[in-house]
Amino acid sequence: MSLRAGIRFSQCARQFARASPFRRPCGRRYQTTEAAPAAPAQGTFQRLWNSPVGVKTVHFWAPVMKWALVLAGISDFYRPPEKLSMTQNLALTATGAIWTRWCFIIKPRNILLAAVNFFLGCVGITQVTRILLWQRQVKAGTAVSEAVQQDAKDVARTVKGTTENPEAAAKSAIQ
Repeated sequence: MSLRAGIRFSQCARQFARASPFRRPCGRRYQTTEAAPAAPAQGTFQRLWNSPVGVKTVHFWAPVMKWALVLAGISDFYRPPEKLSMTQNLALTATGAIWTRWCFIIKPRNILLAAVNFFLGCVGITQVTRILLWQRQVKAGTAVSEAVQQDAKDVARTVKGTTENPEAAAKSAIQ
């Protein structure tokens, strides 16, 4: 008996004593040259039907129905920004961002759901940007309109003073 056989025997004896189901079995492994039996080829429809995110599961139909939210957000591109809701579009943006990441974590990984959530986030970001730009334009327009109104009041006072007392107005204009 060679040293190699003795080492193998002692390793198997220790493994038998531990009796752990996670250890390798004792003895040599032999590889065969025969190929494993090939799985029968499935058609495209059959693979879609039997997939973990296939047509007969909620993992398929939930994203399909969620595209309605994306289409509704896209149709809001034609609405004026003053009629859009900031909170609603922030919610769409947050939903899109959070669930896009989550779709890559859950099992089975659902690419269709990730795609719809990504586009939902994009639509939400676009609408929030439109609302913010409109609000900034309104604030800037309000400041400009207040300055214009103040200038108009000053001109009105000057015109009123000129019509009531033309001599005093002429003297103040000369000085």
